Amino acid sequence: MKSYKICVLIIALIISLFGCEQTTPISDDFSFYTPSEEKTSFPLVPEGPVKNVILMIGDGMGLTHITAARTIVLGAHGRLTIERLPVTGIIDHYAADEFVSGSAATATSLATGYKTSGDMIGLLPDGTPALTILEAARDRGMSTGLVATLTITHATPAAFGAHIHDRDLEAEIAVQLLESKVNVLFGGGRALFRPGVSGYKFTRTDDRDLTKEAQSAGYEYVETRDALMAAEAENDYLLGLFNDGLMLIQDPEPTLAEMTDKALEILSRNENGFFLMVEGSQIDWGAEDNDINYTIRELLHFDLAIRSAIHYALNNKETLVVVTSDHEAGGMFIPEGPPNQLDGNISIGWGTDGHTGTPVPVFAYGPHAERFMGWYDNTEIPKKIANILGIYDFPRKILVK
Repeated sequence: MKSYKICVLIIALIISLFGCEQTTPISDDFSFYTPSEEKTSFPLVPEGPVKNVILMIGDGMGLTHITAARTIVLGAHGRLTIERLPVTGIIDHYAADEFVSGSAATATSLATGYKTSGDMIGLLPDGTPALTILEAARDRGMSTGLVATLTITHATPAAFGAHIHDRDLEAEIAVQLLESKVNVLFGGGRALFRPGVSGYKFTRTDDRDLTKEAQSAGYEYVETRDALMAAEAENDYLLGLFNDGLMLIQDPEPTLAEMTDKALEILSRNENGFFLMVEGSQIDWGAEDNDINYTIRELLHFDLAIRSAIHYALNNKETLVVVTSDHEAGGMFIPEGPPNQLDGNISIGWGTDGHTGTPVPVFAYGPHAERFMGWYDNTEIPKKIANILGIYDFPRKILVK
């Protein structure tokens, strides 16, 4: 016990010495976020069949990020949508070979139920591909979707529909996502789908125009918010690429909530149900930059997308919503400050410009949400989802011919 206390004191000392407290004013306009007047938890839903699953991942999001966003925008007594989900849990997220890991390994765990290492996507450490929960749902006849605000080929969405040894091979990941026949693909990343497009660190080096290939394969293709809102996707396949690189969430792009609403509109046509993964991608980037305005803005957009998902689930009783994070980023903390902290006048401290090993929260709403209570490993998330959907041959490796 003494050694434990000494370790805690040492950690606290390190944070106090090297943590960077940010006292600059919150300068962004967060008026796009309209808070709900309701603060109470959404109701628990009786156990019953689950036809649809919406998995939402706030990349880099920890409890302090949520607390800071709520306090700055609503005051300490407010409640974000994410805080109103009735079931909470905690997950560990270490990788197969390191305690503090990146999004490739953590997202692969959330997608496949296996640990992996390094920058691998959808692969075990020995290179064996593992079935993802999205692929398992697709093979059951369910519709599937991936929504993100970074490139749709970035580590987290890629982990649900691709299998590759290096997350940076995004041009190849783009090919694999289309080959996986994901019904809805919304995000940034035109540079990965079309030759000669700049604006992102990775581009296509071949002459393939994947947007044309996608349309030949039955996808409708859109590039703006207006086109997205008007899209009918008669074949139930829609590819939306709204920036050459990462999305800016400003005109002419749609918001994360609008992309979520459109994805739900299309996927809900399938009588067999759907699996949708929505990522609040840039919470991580804001935290790694130690930029409180960027971090809070992205978290609030993510919270509005959660509100869209919950609204859908409230009206579709066979829908389970699970919200979590792949890892914590920035080591954010809220130090003691002025007397009016309760009104949102808080300072923010940062412990790192990278990731941390701090466990992250899980929130759930819908039938069988109670299964996500407790403290467990991130590999349990897709296993629980598979079990709830009646997919019993999961997790499993993919046999390569």
